[in-house]
Amino acid sequence: MSRLEKNISQPVKWDAVVLTCTNKKWTRTLQQELEFAYAKGYFGKDVIHLVVEDPKSHVGSGGATLNALVTVVEYMSAKRGFTAINADVLQGARILILHTGRRYTYEACSRPFVALPAVRENTDYDGLIYNFDLIYSIISLKLGVFSGPGVWVCSTDMVLSVPNFPDLERAFEDCDVCAVTIPMAPKLLKDHGVYKLDPKGYITDILYQPDTTMLDQCLRHDNTVPAVVGIVYLSERVSETLLSFYSKPPLDACTYMGVDSGQPELKLSLFFDVLLAMTSEVSEEDFVRGQRSGPFGKPLPQVSKNSRFNMEYARQMLWNELHGFRIKACVLENGSFNYLTHTATEHKKLLLNFPETNGVGFTWTSRAHLYMEPTCSVSDESVVINSILSGDVTVGVRTSISHSELCGQIKVGKDSLISGLNVDCQKTKLKGIDLPDSVVVQGFNVHIKSLEMSYYVYTVHGRFDDIKAPSWKSKGTFCNQPWLLLLDRTGIIREELWDSDMADDKQTILTAKLFPVFHMTECVGLKEVLWLIGTLHDDKDRTILKRWRASWRLSLSDILDHVDLSAEFAWKRKLFFKIGEQHLKRTLETQSHEGFCNLHNSASVEGYTESVLQMLDKVASETKSPGIAARTMANIADVLGGMAKGQGGLRSGPAGNVAWKKAFTYLEADDFSHGVSALAKEREKWMSRPDLLIRAARHYEGAAQILIRQAVMTAKQFFTTGEGTLPRMNKWVQADCPARIDVSGGWSDTPPITYEHGGAVTMVGLLINGKRPIGAKARRIPECILRLTVINENASDTNVECHTLADLEDYCQPHAPGSLLKAAIICVDLVDIHSSVSLTQQLKDNFGCGFEVQSWSNLPHGSGMGTSSILAGAVLAAILTAAGKSFDTTGLIHAVLYLEQLLTTGGGWQDQIGGLVGGIRLGLSEAKLPLKVDVVDLQVSKDYIHRFNDHLVLIYTGKTRLARNLLQDVVRNWYARNPHIVNTEDALVKLAQECANGFIDGDLECVGKCVGRYWEMKKRMAPGCESMTIATIMTVLKPYMYGMCSAGAGGGGFIYGIMKEPRCHEFIKEILYRQEGLEAVVYDACVDESGLTISIEE
Repeated sequence: MSRLEKNISQPVKWDAVVLTCTNKKWTRTLQQELEFAYAKGYFGKDVIHLVVEDPKSHVGSGGATLNALVTVVEYMSAKRGFTAINADVLQGARILILHTGRRYTYEACSRPFVALPAVRENTDYDGLIYNFDLIYSIISLKLGVFSGPGVWVCSTDMVLSVPNFPDLERAFEDCDVCAVTIPMAPKLLKDHGVYKLDPKGYITDILYQPDTTMLDQCLRHDNTVPAVVGIVYLSERVSETLLSFYSKPPLDACTYMGVDSGQPELKLSLFFDVLLAMTSEVSEEDFVRGQRSGPFGKPLPQVSKNSRFNMEYARQMLWNELHGFRIKACVLENGSFNYLTHTATEHKKLLLNFPETNGVGFTWTSRAHLYMEPTCSVSDESVVINSILSGDVTVGVRTSISHSELCGQIKVGKDSLISGLNVDCQKTKLKGIDLPDSVVVQGFNVHIKSLEMSYYVYTVHGRFDDIKAPSWKSKGTFCNQPWLLLLDRTGIIREELWDSDMADDKQTILTAKLFPVFHMTECVGLKEVLWLIGTLHDDKDRTILKRWRASWRLSLSDILDHVDLSAEFAWKRKLFFKIGEQHLKRTLETQSHEGFCNLHNSASVEGYTESVLQMLDKVASETKSPGIAARTMANIADVLGGMAKGQGGLRSGPAGNVAWKKAFTYLEADDFSHGVSALAKEREKWMSRPDLLIRAARHYEGAAQILIRQAVMTAKQFFTTGEGTLPRMNKWVQADCPARIDVSGGWSDTPPITYEHGGAVTMVGLLINGKRPIGAKARRIPECILRLTVINENASDTNVECHTLADLEDYCQPHAPGSLLKAAIICVDLVDIHSSVSLTQQLKDNFGCGFEVQSWSNLPHGSGMGTSSILAGAVLAAILTAAGKSFDTTGLIHAVLYLEQLLTTGGGWQDQIGGLVGGIRLGLSEAKLPLKVDVVDLQVSKDYIHRFNDHLVLIYTGKTRLARNLLQDVVRNWYARNPHIVNTEDALVKLAQECANGFIDGDLECVGKCVGRYWEMKKRMAPGCESMTIATIMTVLKPYMYGMCSAGAGGGGFIYGIMKEPRCHEFIKEILYRQEGLEAVVYDACVDESGLTISIEE
């Protein structure tokens, strides 16, 4: 395993990340982009992140590097408490400097921010992936992990692809500088820079646009040539030397300090002025004043005497200071390098066939952040990035579309490049738009300083056009046709495109004033572009030509010079979140399994939470499904939690503040529209502080719980009663039930998972110490009251008498005395709590008597054995029988679901199946509402049941388990569609089927192994469910078990195991007894094959 494989999870921890900028108007906007990236954690914690503008417009890559280094070291020095720049801060520091470079025709925000066809993998935040992100990730994850502390300097004018695990173990040894290079075929490098290497990999020369002879001298053994790719590592020693230049004229002229000191302009190339001085084959004479003393390592052209003296002086200093350092090549075998040229064909080709780099946290896709209505179609061979297509949009083959919103009847031809377009046919009053093949249509936001206004401008040219070719030459074309055809078809004359004093060779697409910006009385833009292309024809009055002539127009070069960078990023961001919102809306409405916490978190960072919240409010208020509304409420809670940015307290907490009661009351009454509106109104009062946001999030989760209850209550339609035999007065009806253990599939029965994903649980009903431990009894009594008793085994009984309806009103408060019994009475409609008729009168009219009900459980509280749900079933069975009602077990299972929602305790359906049906069963539910549960009898043989009993051991841990402590986190993660949770739910359902087959086949070892895997899945679902006590017990017993698991959700209560050998219970007791500090108790347990039994007192 290489060093990279060992450290891939530990990327370089940078002390500073710096982005240089040639255009000072862009500095603030670019700084904001770095702030967003830092807030999302892309750079790590406590990383200085700066945009540093070049001190002058033409300082070169070397000058920009020196200035950036000085600036960031100054920041680092101040951070350390120094009062002056101190080179000591470079010791052990890791700094990354990326150069923005010059403007780029096919991306308004320049080359670092070319959006790539990729999406982020499994992160807490989301966003577009730019070339900047790719280069940063490659350096941080694949290259920088091999180097020591120092400074990495990177150009962003290329796209790089690096193999998954590059062999760079020794690449950075025995050198002071390491230049990254990718070997390429010589024919591809005639217009690029190349390195000449010696046999040990040291760089002996750097050449630009070499001829064939020079290329032959640079050939490697495989007939490739090392290309200059614009990435360099500088050691601490070299970095300190470069830093010292800020105080050494004339080199200080490259830094802001030199400029502020009045030094004349000095332009330095990182490669041909700084690094070339370190090579071994270039002589001092040639470097300082000879054949290698000019730009790109060529002879110095004719300049003024002062300029020549200044440059020679600077180069002599560079030679003296740097020639002693050793520069080596870091060769990336099997990598690729593509320069971002001003050629539309090359740019489109790059996006369509993007050189993928794996292992950097990106998934490469031809559909990156696309929202497309079903009525639209895009060729599989095309790429779409950060765009919305609606209406009737068709996109031909091999076309690239980015940062565009196209609405209406629009046809985009093949082999085209579309970027930044915002087109709505309805607004433009065009029935349809036809963009022909092989065109480049772009939209730009430009800022006109003289007017202090920004405008949106369309541009167009052909994919095959050379935008720098003079119009008079044969290769000079516009929209892939000779200029003369354009002039003839439109009536435009040359003087309207170029000033009369402009040289013929300068008259190009770049300089032609083709594109209307504004008109005094009419809207201009799209129609004029379609007219220039030739798909929209002018009328006989030449209306379009007149409007074009009357418009203020700019050339493509003017537009690129006046890009409103802030507006460009704002447009990209607006599209990104609009796409995210549409996907979120579609996911909620179709109930598909996709999570959006990364979108919510990103919205909180980038200021789009209000938009997301409004969309979620709309979905929740318009849906008729309580399930969809509940999930939407949970998403709103996640947005609010994201806005708190990790502050304000824990997400779990109370949600009963009276300020939210009005909204909750609407939701309880199924009035989603008013409920959502009331929630939103109250929400506005809780947005000012992190602690208030967290509390608001809790109340939205409370709203979700209300709606989950309503969704689960749909199960009541599967519960019906008939007329039965009315027992005699004062005669007890007793219902007894076994406990249950879940053997596989638990958590898949938990709402909302069970009706959104579908559930399957294999379970076993158990006698404990030879008895059914859970029961209830009811009888008719002459007094028209309700007498309720909860029998507590180790405490005094709880007695409640209800004489009025008001005595029943706390039925929904789980800790209220007799709440379960009260809820059961309401559940089966024994009384109507909302009636205006008194309790006494209702009992007298309907039954002519009152009722006494008692319940008990002989299991410890929080046992994990399904006690509460099974007890609810026993209570219902006793009450119904005492009231003379008939029912079936399947209906009773659904009635328990309804009862637990009345009680507000939640809960799934597996417990009551195990206790009411008994035996060994498989419970199933489909992913839909109304919630319906089916029970499958696995028809396990008697012999196998006996074997199972012999191998089953049940152990009480001595610790209480509270499922609600775990339930909130599981439901929250499910609503967020955490991929681990979704995948685990899939596995749980599959495992339940596998375990059921093990029972059917009589394969005890298979069942035991399923139990062990089940426990691992439970721990993934609810981290923290394995207490120290449980872990200790399972560890000491593991050698003797096929598998062990905690009953229920975990955290305490009972655990069980399938022993390898039969009837070893005493042996197990002895092992546990010897463990210091354990209070574990082994219980007798065996399969109960009967389930619920009802007896009536004679």
